[in-house]
Amino acid sequence: MTEISMAQALNAALRDAVKDDDRVLIFGEDVGPLGGVFRVTDGITADFGEERCFDTPLAESGIVGFAVGMAMGGFRPVIEMQFDAFAYPAFEQITSHVAKLRNRTRGALSLPMVIRIPYAGGIGGVEHHCDSSEAYYTHTPGLRVVTPGTPQDAYDLLRDAIDSPDPVIFLEPKCRYWSKEPVSFTRDGAAMDRAVVRREGKDVTLIAYGPMVATALETAEAATAEGWDVEVVDLRSLNPFDDETVTASVRRTGRAVVVHEAARFGGYGAEVVARVTEQCFHQLHAPVLRVTGLDIPYPPPKLERHQLPDVDRILDTVARLQWNDEPVVAGA
Repeated sequence: MTEISMAQALNAALRDAVKDDDRVLIFGEDVGPLGGVFRVTDGITADFGEERCFDTPLAESGIVGFAVGMAMGGFRPVIEMQFDAFAYPAFEQITSHVAKLRNRTRGALSLPMVIRIPYAGGIGGVEHHCDSSEAYYTHTPGLRVVTPGTPQDAYDLLRDAIDSPDPVIFLEPKCRYWSKEPVSFTRDGAAMDRAVVRREGKDVTLIAYGPMVATALETAEAATAEGWDVEVVDLRSLNPFDDETVTASVRRTGRAVVVHEAARFGGYGAEVVARVTEQCFHQLHAPVLRVTGLDIPYPPPKLERHQLPDVDRILDTVARLQWNDEPVVAGA
């Protein structure tokens, strides 16, 4: 095992995929000689040639449309949208064609393609560079949506996504690109559509994904000072959703908090709360609560600390889980 960053793990996954499968092509804005804004594709063009990793014009809809045609022709394109909100011009291609072509052709055609999207905040960026846009994609039938929370998962999930016969939206948490851990390249981790328990506990389950996994784990450690033994579940796959792992955890602990950066209203966490409540109602000791970003456009860099969920906000929410049978204040 080698200690590398999440960005390096993604680079390794792309390199291994290109080396192992001649059908894999990488393209997008500045992914060629520059290696991408975050250097995730660093050195791949130099090592494998411009026919395997190349730049495109600044036209996201065209990038996705081109990838659709290549996937229909038997290739496995891996494309980069550069930043989360930069993908919006391609949204029609994704929802109308990428997600629907298999159904439209009654299974005659599939689209084995990956759309890599660096997403979420925490890097001091401005609007159009820090959106948490996962709910748009998870609400679209026909797409797989995954997001790694660790360097190991970055490698494993990207390799699995490239091998998948289905189109995959691959959301990369920008603020975790530089986080490091020992990474194995044996691909013997959990399946792509399974959640994992990152930390076992008995009092409450924190449900997180992508950039908030590390924050949830930090919170779990801090919670010991309050006498709470916190379990942390990393969803990994946002769609399909692993009901089995999540509900098993909540049934054990009897309490749950969902954490994500995206806005609260209509956010992905609302679906998680609904599923957990429907399936674990008789085991719950308190309503399932959420810690989220604010219902505002992404703020300027100097104010983003107020937008992002942190340890204190999560602990404050855990404290509201009716530990002494006190009522939960609605909307708090």
